[in-house]
Amino acid sequence: MISRWSARATATAAATVFAAAAAVLAPSAAQASPPGAKDVTAVLFEWNFASVAKECTTTLGPAGYGYVQVSPPAEHIQGPQWWTSYQPVSYKIAGRLGDRTAFQNMVNTCHAAGVKVVVDTVINHMAAGSGTGTGGSSYTKYNYPGLYSSYDFDDCTSQVTNYQDRWNVQHCELVGLADLDTGESYVRGAIAGYMNDLLSLGVDGFRIDAAKHIDTADLANIKSRLSNPSVYWKQEVIYGSGEAVQPTEYTGNGDVQEFRYAYDLKRVFNNENLAYLKNYGEGWGYMNSSVAGVFVDNHDTERNGSTLNYKDGANYTLANVFMLAYPYGAPDINSGYEWSDKDAGPPKNGSVNACWQDGWKCQHAWPEILRMVAFRNAVRGESVTNWWDNGGDAIAFGRGAKGYVAINHESSGLTRTYQTSLPAGTYCNVQNNTSVTVGSNGQFTATLGANTALAIYTGKSTC
Repeated sequence: MISRWSARATATAAATVFAAAAAVLAPSAAQASPPGAKDVTAVLFEWNFASVAKECTTTLGPAGYGYVQVSPPAEHIQGPQWWTSYQPVSYKIAGRLGDRTAFQNMVNTCHAAGVKVVVDTVINHMAAGSGTGTGGSSYTKYNYPGLYSSYDFDDCTSQVTNYQDRWNVQHCELVGLADLDTGESYVRGAIAGYMNDLLSLGVDGFRIDAAKHIDTADLANIKSRLSNPSVYWKQEVIYGSGEAVQPTEYTGNGDVQEFRYAYDLKRVFNNENLAYLKNYGEGWGYMNSSVAGVFVDNHDTERNGSTLNYKDGANYTLANVFMLAYPYGAPDINSGYEWSDKDAGPPKNGSVNACWQDGWKCQHAWPEILRMVAFRNAVRGESVTNWWDNGGDAIAFGRGAKGYVAINHESSGLTRTYQTSLPAGTYCNVQNNTSVTVGSNGQFTATLGANTALAIYTGKSTC
């Protein structure tokens, strides 16, 4: 067993090497929004690495997804629940979803398919309780041999209770998990060591879990220690009105997840009018589009009821269509599994033999959602044009001269003539694989059934 002090010496030496490497790189700059021409991420929640690799090849790459986000790979506590993945006991790649070899193969396979890899990274805390982790490591709360001891955790050992108190939020324990003292140099170096190990395996970015509970300066310091200090990352900072810690504090480090976007989409699609979405995004007081990570739902919100989820049928599907069509933020498509027990872990321990079997929902592959990824890539950089709405739940808008989308969320069909800025020609409505003819005046006439959409874009003339 490695002593705490030899572990410290190793981590300190490694941190020095990482800092030296960082010094010869270009000046650090926050990477806001995923780099490259494809900004849609498929979040394959609790898929094992072998299944992710296969999906990159068969679906994600061909569909135009730029990124896949994988669940936390670090060794964690044992147990069937999904949240065991969020209670690390070491930084070895030895979790439920696969070992180091499987992880490396997944990264290589996804890259070969043109898909970059983002890792959900748990660095705010370690596990509670005691026992043996999924990779064989023994642990007790505040003691993770060879990595951390009681000296490396915050002095507050009670739970976070007051979100109006910054110190309480960032120094006490999130749901009783051992809170790392990220202000300490050794801890920063150990976390950077874990992330640098992932970077050495080819990882392209990080989603920082529970970033709200880590001071933004601590995260900036950790990022500065990385072998690629300008690497893409997005931070989970849940907005709360009047709270001491606000999402905008973190934009200097990279993207921040804009939870209000998902909350408000639920309210609009369930109870209000889609016409209200005309100025969605900054017009609603959200963060700047260039630093916002957006989603219709994620693994937490689909379970706690704060957003739409797969059980909401057309409301959910159309909300995803809107998100992919509208130019705000960098979108995540949540792709998980059926649940009635909110704690239930993944079917077959994360092995996906085929979509829509064994409870796997595969939202990223639903045709109405999947085909909008190519739409988004084709219209990238174009602003909203030719907005139309009926004052209720039918809307339509263009993306410059490159694309046009219409959504009918009314309870009955709608036939009308739409004005676009598209060149004349025949287009494929990728929502249902039918042809649409745009005249020389930029107009076309179409009928949309209740709770259906239409999406056409240049370069897609045949279905």
